[in-house]
Amino acid sequence: QVQLIESGGGLVQVGGSLRLACVASGRTLNPISMAWFRQPPGKEREFVAGVSWLRGATGHADSVKGRFAVSKDNANSTMYLQMNNLKPEDTALYFCAAMSGATTTQSMRARRLYNYWGQGTQVTVNS
Repeated sequence: QVQLIESGGGLVQVGGSLRLACVASGRTLNPISMAWFRQPPGKEREFVAGVSWLRGATGHADSVKGRFAVSKDNANSTMYLQMNNLKPEDTALYFCAAMSGATTTQSMRARRLYNYWGQGTQVTVNS
């Protein structure tokens, strides 16, 4: 079994920054592709950003491009999400997800591909 543990969420003012981390432990997935999803209050879970095993390709949702950046530290099995210039609409529960295999910058956006999920970390942006 693979465990994913997110950290780094919190309360921040508009324009502020946060850095989320997701550590994968347990059974090693190789290859592994990972992604961040978020679920705003009363809404569906949506793709935020992802990192493919294949050449480390990354993808970001249009709503966060230029403000968020996903990265992955393979040595520590950790994925990060640097979030800058946060807006109230970024308020959500942020989830880490993982799957065995490679994704493309398109396919990584599909929730159904991921079979491992973390418990989520709350991000709240105050206006």
